[in-house]
Amino acid sequence: MKREDAVARAKILKALANPTRLMMVEELSKGDRCVTDLRFLARVDPSVISRHLAQLKNAGIVTEKRAGLRVIHHLECPCILQALDCTVGVMQSDAVRRTHSADIACHKT
Repeated sequence: MKREDAVARAKILKALANPTRLMMVEELSKGDRCVTDLRFLARVDPSVISRHLAQLKNAGIVTEKRAGLRVIHHLECPCILQALDCTVGVMQSDAVRRTHSADIACHKT
């Protein structure tokens, strides 16, 4: 992998490296939303949601369009959900490994 590709990928992963942003991506996978619709996810000020959305937009994950006075946000690259699904596999594999390691440690004592 070229360094520039690694930097671009890291930018995307950094944009996802926040629980609120992950929940926003999940919510946007269900359909387009405005800031008010996303606010319930983290129960924070709309300006905080807007900053999170800006990071997702900067990474190319989310786009926006105007509908009158409202700004509607759209999950531009739904394929990112495949990467998020992969994290579940990693968590499950790690849990099995940790359980197996604990079982071995218990049998050694």
